[in-house]
Amino acid sequence: MDMPTNALLIDWNAPVSLPDFSRIRAEDFRPALERAMALHREELARIASDPRPPGFDDTLGAYDRAGELLRRTESVFHSLAASATSPELQAVQREMAGPLAAHASAVLQDEALFRRIDAVHARRDALGLDAEQRRLVERVHNDFVRAGAALAPAARARYAEIMQRLAALTTAFGQHVLQAESSYALPLPDEAAMAGLPEFVRAAARQAGAERGLGGPVITLSRSLIVPFLSFSERRDLREAAWRAWVGRGEADGAHDNRPIAAEILALRQEQARLLGYATFADYAIADNMAGTRERVWALLDEVWARALPAVERERAMLAQAQAAAGASGPIEAWDWRYWAEKVRQQHYALDEAALKPYFPLPAMVAAAFDCAQRLFGIRFTPRRELAAYHPDVDVYEVADAAGRVIGLFLHDNFARATKRSGAWMNTLSNQHRNGAEQVPVVLNNNNFAKAGAGEPTLLSPDDVRTLFHEFGHGLHGLLSDVRYQRLAGTEVLRDFVELPSQLYEHWAQEREVLRRHARHWQTGEPLPDALIERLEAARQFGQGYETVRYTASAIVDLAAHEQAEPIDDVVAFEARVMAERGLPPAVGMNHRLPHFQHLFAGSGYAAGYYVYLWAEVLDADAYDAFVEAGDPFDPATAERLLRCIYARGDSVEPAATYRAFRGRDPRIEPMLKDRGLLA
Repeated sequence: MDMPTNALLIDWNAPVSLPDFSRIRAEDFRPALERAMALHREELARIASDPRPPGFDDTLGAYDRAGELLRRTESVFHSLAASATSPELQAVQREMAGPLAAHASAVLQDEALFRRIDAVHARRDALGLDAEQRRLVERVHNDFVRAGAALAPAARARYAEIMQRLAALTTAFGQHVLQAESSYALPLPDEAAMAGLPEFVRAAARQAGAERGLGGPVITLSRSLIVPFLSFSERRDLREAAWRAWVGRGEADGAHDNRPIAAEILALRQEQARLLGYATFADYAIADNMAGTRERVWALLDEVWARALPAVERERAMLAQAQAAAGASGPIEAWDWRYWAEKVRQQHYALDEAALKPYFPLPAMVAAAFDCAQRLFGIRFTPRRELAAYHPDVDVYEVADAAGRVIGLFLHDNFARATKRSGAWMNTLSNQHRNGAEQVPVVLNNNNFAKAGAGEPTLLSPDDVRTLFHEFGHGLHGLLSDVRYQRLAGTEVLRDFVELPSQLYEHWAQEREVLRRHARHWQTGEPLPDALIERLEAARQFGQGYETVRYTASAIVDLAAHEQAEPIDDVVAFEARVMAERGLPPAVGMNHRLPHFQHLFAGSGYAAGYYVYLWAEVLDADAYDAFVEAGDPFDPATAERLLRCIYARGDSVEPAATYRAFRGRDPRIEPMLKDRGLLA
């Protein structure tokens, strides 16, 4: 009997192709990853043992080319684990977290390999390197140093142990959050339970119940379902139950308790930082960001916090007026805030989300995102229905430039499901590069919109539309990349720069010209009336105090936790203490609490770095002003400069320099404060 071929070991890395997802099984991943790691070690051993004096291409160029099978296999593995997981795949995640982390440490701590890289780095001024080659030398050398390559042998070994343990812990943390989200369903068995809910929420609840085989409408912890439920439900008791489940993810006693996991992660990160000579993990993390020091981060957070607290109190007063006008009384609790805010929005700005959503059907908003990209950058998206993705809901597009040259593939995965983690994100199945055989990028966008029932349209809120544009901005950063080396491609940039292209793209979702063209009623085809557009603009700053406090609170707790020199035994008590000292209004709360804060604990990318969204917002608000100053949101000269300096450059240029190349100066904070309504 013939053994089945491991589909992961078949080369799908043709210019425009996808892996054969229909043939990939969970049990394929371990042998494929083990084979890929072995090949990578062989490639690196050849580089390290090269008898010639180390040069750029035989060392750095070769290092950048090595490990292609591992990159491809890991990208598929992590994409499926996030977007279409299963108990079998989760078991492989837990099994392979340690070996993958051990491999990464072994690579970045390889003494012979580091000696060659270090030698090239030491002679970089004398090698006649161009700017991109020099940048690659500096970034790769920095990667090795920050991974412990320059440590003494015992410290190197301990560092590798820490990274393996962290890999296991972060995998468990993310799986526990998914378990909490996928296992929760608040039933709405009758009309009384659905009091106040508009039809779009009811339809999404029916669809969520059907997908879970529950036979009736339910509220899940998908953000696109629970937020409108909290905004419209007249059942205060059910709002409280849903809110407590939402904010309590990861905090239940038992096998899925994330509190001890978060505490251990924090302790290990502190040890990691000390091994590398940093006082705290926050110092270690921020040293390799634009901010450079935590003092600069605190300065930004403190200024915004001081401005946001009075703003949220002004909003609270408006909510209290709406509550009194409705004949209700008592304190406004956290599960009440969105409900009364929606009343204020309707009363003061004549805005009703239920009336707005019919103008934002998902297909039209996808078309709007594509159209803006075409008008700005000359690229076009063509459906490739014959290319099957990993789930029937995923749409595949071929991306071509103005000359018709194919520059990438784009996968759009828009709907929430029980096998998909919460949130919204972008990742790649392959990165653009020209180091060896030229590779176009394969980019994946994930959203978690509540899917409508069969035959019904999926309607988005204005916030959903901004999320779609945000992730698409990340997608464009990957698709428009135009560099030689994979290490410098697309979104492989400093963490507090990576959110600039995404947050900047959100601005086009709010442009009148875009709304008039694309925001049309799904039944009548009528465009969004100018009166509604004006009300949207008038209401844009309402609620910014609430959103700013919630976001900044999470960023403050993140940074405070990661700058502790001593272990934190109880992360919930620590969080409560920090927020009490800062004066967080309990009815406002935080975007993410530590037991379910996946940015921090399901990986390390945003650890001591949740502030980056605000840092990048300073950049994006200032950057969009370039189009405002030009008098045209699609000004060709500004768009060409944006493409050349920001979206295409990846990490091939130091980010402050590339921003100055686009804007002609450093960014100013005032446009961000103005956008949030925080200027005096």
